[in-house]
Amino acid sequence: MEQVPNRDMHPSFRAEAEGGAACGADLEQALAEYGFRLLGAFIPEEDDGIPALPDGGRTQAVILVGNAGPGMWAAFQRGRRDEKDPLDSWTRRVIEPLAANLGLGVVFPFAGPPWAPFQRWAERCGTMFPSPIGISIHPRYGTWFGMRAALLADALPEVPSFAEESPCAACADKPCLAACAIRAANGGEYDAGRCIDRLKTIEGHGCLKNGCQSRHACPVGQDYAYGREQAEFHMRAFVATYGPIVHGF
Repeated sequence: MEQVPNRDMHPSFRAEAEGGAACGADLEQALAEYGFRLLGAFIPEEDDGIPALPDGGRTQAVILVGNAGPGMWAAFQRGRRDEKDPLDSWTRRVIEPLAANLGLGVVFPFAGPPWAPFQRWAERCGTMFPSPIGISIHPRYGTWFGMRAALLADALPEVPSFAEESPCAACADKPCLAACAIRAANGGEYDAGRCIDRLKTIEGHGCLKNGCQSRHACPVGQDYAYGREQAEFHMRAFVATYGPIVHGF
């Protein structure tokens, strides 16, 4: 498929209303202060189950916001408090007033159950794709990004676009699969329970401290790899959050 230059906008992301471009620029500037990025946007359909706007109007656009690389980490450390789920709580403190100031609704991936289908929404954007290790991949950031919120708007803003095809499509060797010592991922099927069990052992200590070896092995987005402190934070949060879920306790 045609490659879209990084600074251009894919036609499907162009503003549908006069305020769309301005909203996109204002939003991008406000998010940058906290190390967040616009990851993509899409026009919702009826079966997406998207909530209404704060004023009760119909949501015309969903904008996915998140972190990529270490940029968010410094801002989070400055605003971090001693509380349960510090990153999620900090994200709320940052995103909710920002969205309110722009008249946008907001949905968080950590607010559940029920859990919003963020990975499916990511695929709708055309900037994020499924990967062989079961998480989304971005043509620029690789797997070194996280979705932190979905903003709900009345117009589709201009959002940077990238390749229209997953970088995994041209990757014949799939080094991400071979890098995992226990083969927790197998071509898109990811065994979260097996991964979590490994992270709790001496053998899995390196992954726990440095981040997923499959992510490190992927050649895409290496410049955005998390530093050790950030990687360990996310890995420990993964074990604490999803361990009880996958093991049913």
